[in-house]
Amino acid sequence: MEKLLKGKAAADALDAEIMNRLPALYEKNIVPTIAIVRVGEKPDDIAYENGAVKKAKKVGVQPEKYTCPADIEQEDLIAVIQSINENEKIHGILLLQPLPKGIDARAVKNSIAPEKDLDCVSDASLAGFFTGSGVGYPPCTAESCMEILKFYEIPVWGKKAVVIGRSMVIGKPVAMMLLAENATVTTCHTKTDKDDLISYCRNADIVIAAAGHAGTFTSEMAAPGQTVIDVGINFDDEGHMFGDVDFDEVSPLVQAITPVPGGVGSMTTTLLMRHLVDAAEKAAGIE
Repeated sequence: MEKLLKGKAAADALDAEIMNRLPALYEKNIVPTIAIVRVGEKPDDIAYENGAVKKAKKVGVQPEKYTCPADIEQEDLIAVIQSINENEKIHGILLLQPLPKGIDARAVKNSIAPEKDLDCVSDASLAGFFTGSGVGYPPCTAESCMEILKFYEIPVWGKKAVVIGRSMVIGKPVAMMLLAENATVTTCHTKTDKDDLISYCRNADIVIAAAGHAGTFTSEMAAPGQTVIDVGINFDDEGHMFGDVDFDEVSPLVQAITPVPGGVGSMTTTLLMRHLVDAAEKAAGIE
């Protein structure tokens, strides 16, 4: 029987850590506050917003919602973000994406102050993350992969890891995080030769599937003793969610695997709140 790496248990442990850090801020009359910026009324955005608000209230931080019309002008949206940047009572920003067509998403993301960019969406934050300068915070989804490995005490040091995916949101940053933990990392993607992909994966101790395509990781790529982290989010015609890994075929063959849903995605809002508390502590001068 494979070990099922559920995200909720890891998230609950981090929730407790966050709540233990809050009294020192409360003593200074500081309540960590996150601005959630949503453009339009897309159901996915509203669902994520609701999840972030619920998590914020659970751990004891303050959510502030900034809802903008779907037809907002780009300069007006940037003005909203700049007003949040200047508000000392707000310590972090979550910008829900993707933004509507006609808006230069990069310009909007780059208007977020790095010290308030909780999910590493701006160029400045990404540069800080990749150079290790201490500016900004890691992308939450990529960090979720590492936190699950840590929580379940899965060794990374000296292990062979394959990352399938090369996005700036997950693939590239999680490869950097694995390297920082002294894993030997191979990055593959949708253009990698299929036979090579099978070979790389079968020889890996850890596989992180983050290509964004169903069936990316199949049983022919799996091997005994492996840990498989599935970051994919896909939906069938009935609206059921599933990942990039063929779970039913792969799970009996490997040592440990994350489910979808209930795996990596369960961690992201918790890490947002940890970044928020980090930002509030920095602003308050708390080490």
